[in-house]
Amino acid sequence: MTFTEKFSRRWRRDFGENLWMALQTLRDHKVRSALTMLGVVIAVITLVSVVAILMGFDRNVQQTIQGYGTNTAFFFHRNPGVSFGRPSKEERMRKPLSYDDFLAVKEACTACANATVSLFPNPRNVDRARYKSEEIVGLDFRGATEEFFSVYANAVVKQGRPFTPAENLHRVEVAVIGADIATGLFGQLDPLDKEITVNGHSFRVIGVMEKPKGSGGGLGGGEDLRVTIPYWTFRKVYPTAERHGIRIEAFLGKLPRAIDQTSAALRRSRKVPYDKPDSFGYATADSIIKQFHDIVGVVALVTGVIASVGLMIGGVGVMNIMLVSVTERTREIGVRKAIGARRRDIIWQFLTEAVALTGAGGIIGVLVSIGISTLIRTTVPSLPSFVPLWSVVMGVGVACSVGLFFGIYPAVKAARLDPVDALRYE
Repeated sequence: MTFTEKFSRRWRRDFGENLWMALQTLRDHKVRSALTMLGVVIAVITLVSVVAILMGFDRNVQQTIQGYGTNTAFFFHRNPGVSFGRPSKEERMRKPLSYDDFLAVKEACTACANATVSLFPNPRNVDRARYKSEEIVGLDFRGATEEFFSVYANAVVKQGRPFTPAENLHRVEVAVIGADIATGLFGQLDPLDKEITVNGHSFRVIGVMEKPKGSGGGLGGGEDLRVTIPYWTFRKVYPTAERHGIRIEAFLGKLPRAIDQTSAALRRSRKVPYDKPDSFGYATADSIIKQFHDIVGVVALVTGVIASVGLMIGGVGVMNIMLVSVTERTREIGVRKAIGARRRDIIWQFLTEAVALTGAGGIIGVLVSIGISTLIRTTVPSLPSFVPLWSVVMGVGVACSVGLFFGIYPAVKAARLDPVDALRYE
């Protein structure tokens, strides 16, 4: 047998003995061990649970944003994207985009395969859809040109048909609705050719859109509450509406060029001086996802700080208990050293016990986190949650690292005990 094989066998044997002794100590002092690992358990639950929610939410947001089309860009008079703050004064003073701006874009953007314009109602109003006694509140309600169903990748009509250029031109009062609008208002009934009332105006349903992956019509999850009617019909019903949004679809690989051409066309159309900044904003799927990741990064950082405090408290508790354990087992340490145990054997014995204590706390925290994630996913489908494998490894690994770090001092103190003094200790 080679030296390496002998060393490996001896190491496995020593580790197995130390682990068994550590687990025996945990069993002998159940209450003390449970109270000691409580801080670690809470910290791991916080860390893994937040990661689970953020990961599920991130996946949902990416699916939703990419559903609008990865080769498209959305232009608005304010800066679109993920934002939780108030727009600046300069943004609030901007003139909304117009239908003439849309025509200028269509004429000038040679890198655009297609483009559409949407007209939105006053944001202060709460839009309502009604059919007989059923009502749905909080719609994604807009008027759009017929290109809407080509430019928006998530505007797939699964039942019926989209409206035609003729229906748009002649201001026909028809509507294409989202999947959850159809289910909420009509249940098992066929919604086609039925009249719905939106904000007191009647529209005939001619199509039902497929529910986008990851969410409904909103960012990050929820129901598909889209109601889309022809642009000129919307203009007829809401003659004072002025909030326009323009979405362009670029030819493959030409999105940056299409954005530049669209921006130049809008500057000319809106008569922006050459030395002034754009009076509009735009966003792509990648830019919105990046903004969201920046926000998630801040949340993750705050969570990490909170979890670190819990781990620090748990680590101090582990060190305290290990020091008590060293004092209680002074004679045992003396006996082991008297019969040949080396310093490193004593150090590894107590380090293994500390790591086992915090590792057990990490495993319990991960299991509780998985339960919380499953409960959230079951009871609140709009708040997705899943625990990635790397977060499980991270949770248990960090917990074990805490035990290793805070167990060093007690282990070294135990190894430095004089065997004669230790044997005489009462």
